[in-house]
Amino acid sequence: QVQLVESGGGLVQPGGSHRLSCKASGDGSSINAMGWYRQAPGNQRDLAAVITSTGATYYANSVKGRFIISRDNTKNTVYLQMNSLKPEDTAVYYCNAEDTTGDYWGQGTQVTVSS
Repeated sequence: QVQLVESGGGLVQPGGSHRLSCKASGDGSSINAMGWYRQAPGNQRDLAAVITSTGATYYANSVKGRFIISRDNTKNTVYLQMNSLKPEDTAVYYCNAEDTTGDYWGQGTQVTVSS
C-alpha cells in the first residue's frame, strides 16, 4: 500500500510561480510513475505531468513550457514547479502514483490563480 500526501496549495497571482510537493509513504520503493492531475470545477480530472522512476517526463500541452515535474527517489517525493501561472490553472491538484499492484491518489490540494 502507498499513501500520498500533497502540500503547497494556495492563492497565487497571475504570472506567479508556485511549487507543489507530494510525499509517498508506505511501500514507496515499489512506485514506478508519479504524476500530477488537476480538476477544475465542472471539468474532468486531467493529467498535467508525469515522471517515471527513471526520470522520463510527459506534460500536457496546456502546461508544457511552464510546469516542471521532478522527483527525489530518496525521499519518495514528487514536485510540480508551476511558473507563469494563469487563471485557467486554477484547480484541485491531485498526486498520483502507480506501482505493480495499483494506482494511488492523494487527497488533493487547491491552487487558485487570481489577482
